[in-house]
Amino acid sequence: MASTSAAHLPLTLLLPPVSSSPRRHSVTAFPYPSTQGQSRVSLRTRAISADDFLGDFGARDPFPAEIASGFAEKVLGNVDTEHKILIPNATALSLAQQDCSPVSPLQPPMSLDDAKALLKKVVGWRLLDEEGGLKLRCLWKLKDFKSGVELVNRICKVTEATGHFPSLHLEEPNQVRAELWTSSIGGLSMNDFIVAAKIDAIKTSDLAPRKRVWA
Repeated sequence: MASTSAAHLPLTLLLPPVSSSPRRHSVTAFPYPSTQGQSRVSLRTRAISADDFLGDFGARDPFPAEIASGFAEKVLGNVDTEHKILIPNATALSLAQQDCSPVSPLQPPMSLDDAKALLKKVVGWRLLDEEGGLKLRCLWKLKDFKSGVELVNRICKVTEATGHFPSLHLEEPNQVRAELWTSSIGGLSMNDFIVAAKIDAIKTSDLAPRKRVWA
């Protein structure tokens, strides 16, 4: 086909019957100009039988000649790409989204290096390296004693569902101190950081001291 104005070329192919009624493919050829000034033929295939009309085909397996031409290497993507639906595991979730798990007394406490790495995922907490083992501590400065009581109540409400409780201290006149560690292993466990992250998510802006605004 030498001209881009060539007419459509209707073709009909009779394929071997796969059921009681033979199935034919109606093929229409369309001229497609190439970069060399010649036209190529694009085929649109429709399945037709004596009893039904299936419409245009969707995806199909490549023809042997197409595979031999290496066409897949000339398009974006990779024909060998494997697609998987992955369920997020614990490491993909934030600490606040995780649940506490039972800790065996035989389990060793968390190392200092691991604790320092996890400390970056919680806000306002610092490590205490005491004789009894590592601990987490956080301090809140509040606007008054009543706000301190309210914060303690909010922390208790959040941590009650975890089964892992911090040591809370309401210090006058307006300070709350929380400490976390796993006493059964004499140090820190993942549960301590999970609870610390859940406490971080508690709203405290309404309990904080008012900032002075100078005129």
